[in-house]
Amino acid sequence: MNLWKKSPGFTLVELLAVMMILSILAAIAIPSYRMHQIKARETVLSEDLYQMRRALDAYYADNGRYPDTLDSLVSDHYLRALPRDPVTRATDTWECVPPEPTEDGELTEGGCFDIKSGSDQIGTDGIPYRDW
Repeated sequence: MNLWKKSPGFTLVELLAVMMILSILAAIAIPSYRMHQIKARETVLSEDLYQMRRALDAYYADNGRYPDTLDSLVSDHYLRALPRDPVTRATDTWECVPPEPTEDGELTEGGCFDIKSGSDQIGTDGIPYRDW
């Protein structure tokens, strides 16, 4: 009887080699995955800002004034609902920018001329999300 007969299965060295390869692949994949998540959130933020600004412009075109709050866009059916800010993950962090006076000193009615994200984070392009 041969005691050194090769048995079916993996050796400890083979298992360690496979584990090492998997850990290297995971170390490469995880940062890439996180960057794709950030890019996806930025894309959603950009689209949400675009759609809400379109709704603000449509509200102004129909009423001759800007809405006082973002809830007016929902109640007057310019938006179905306020979107969730993808960076702060809340619907109540949007910031309304009031209209600025014209060169004549006249002030347009309403309290919400533009919309900004309430996040303090900085985007991948180096610009803070609240300045988009």
